[in-house]
Amino acid sequence: MIGTLINVATVIVGTSIGMLLKSKLPDKLIKTVFQAIGLFTLALGVMMSLKINNFLIVVFSLVIGAILGELADLEASMTKFSDALKKKIKVGGERFSEGLLTAFLLFCMGSMTILGAFDEGMKGDTTLLITKSVMDGFAAIALSSALGIGVGFSVIPLLIYQGGLTLFAGYLGEFFSEIMINELTAVGGILLIGLGINILEIKKIKIFNILPALILVVFFTWLKQYFNF
Repeated sequence: MIGTLINVATVIVGTSIGMLLKSKLPDKLIKTVFQAIGLFTLALGVMMSLKINNFLIVVFSLVIGAILGELADLEASMTKFSDALKKKIKVGGERFSEGLLTAFLLFCMGSMTILGAFDEGMKGDTTLLITKSVMDGFAAIALSSALGIGVGFSVIPLLIYQGGLTLFAGYLGEFFSEIMINELTAVGGILLIGLGINILEIKKIKIFNILPALILVVFFTWLKQYFNF
């Protein structure tokens, strides 16, 4: 989990720099930078979504995942967690929850998260995750200057998710085929497109309520490969 720990460190450093710059940068500049991140997120999501091999599996995963996530209301639960965290630490502004959720999704839905975690877990190669860490550090500067300290606390779910993937890959990495990883990447890309739409304030999409699709796409792809249908 060395790559994930480095990633956590760069996000914390990036957030610290962003918070220092926040008071010195005009709101107009921060808003423009935030929009640039939104556009980049859209572009990254489109690139990742092109990894789709089986459209039906991806569609079923997204639809059923959205139904399950909405019934469980995962986004509300995550918001409650971030609000409780904010009260406990007694820091953060009104956009604390938004910063935490946005940063976590941006840092964890990318293909480098999935592939990097598998590279470290299966091969002990941290190259991808270290590269991602540098990128996330710069993104944290821009995000925290716009959304505040909540961005820094995204390292908690980041550590659990990305670190969990790395450990999982170390034990069951051979279970994941290239097709399975591609479908997982594609679903992550579609979620990033939704996040980009949120960042650009085009429309509010409950991305967290669609997260079960990441598990379902692996399951459905495994079923297809196992039963060969």
